Amino acid sequence: MSTGKRRLPKITFNSPVVLVFVFICVGVQVLSTITGGATTQMFFTAKPGPWTDPLTYLCLVTHIFGHAGWDHMIGNMSYILLLGPLLEEKYGSGRLVGIIFASALAASIANIVFLNVGVLGASGVVFTFILLSSVTGLREGELPLTFLLVAALYFGQQVYGAFFVRGNVSYLGHIAGGIVGGVVGFLLPAKENKGTSGYGII
Repeated sequence: MSTGKRRLPKITFNSPVVLVFVFICVGVQVLSTITGGATTQMFFTAKPGPWTDPLTYLCLVTHIFGHAGWDHMIGNMSYILLLGPLLEEKYGSGRLVGIIFASALAASIANIVFLNVGVLGASGVVFTFILLSSVTGLREGELPLTFLLVAALYFGQQVYGAFFVRGNVSYLGHIAGGIVGGVVGFLLPAKENKGTSGYGII
């Protein structure tokens, strides 16, 4: 029996993409608070044109880092911190970056093209993670009942909100993010486990 003192657990940077994503969002929100929302409006809100402005294209992706306020950001980050590490371990850091940016583009383009409105926030990424998490146990030739239930509840809630609630919530962005998560879950294989504790980069 060891008589030595019990060591405190070591804090590890276990999910680099998720943690960097969260740190960026916090930093953007701090800047937004200092500038009265000016930086978020200029650099982190995807909005219709002008298409001659390079910021229009940049914000198609960067809008996932901006939020309407601290409550909005904390709510999204809670889900991302809960679901993201499991997905990063399954798919690898490089693939997760691609998934996040695909979700960002899907949400912003859907809102701009179909509704001609702007969008900001990581809610589309959150719903991508929710749908993607529901198919993490997918095996060839099988359709998990859990995925069907999550998809039915999720899309039903978002469609209801889009038609009957509306407001300033981007239900179309949520739906676009969910579609990305579902499609990726069915088409993208998990990274190969080579017995290492690192994360695969592709």
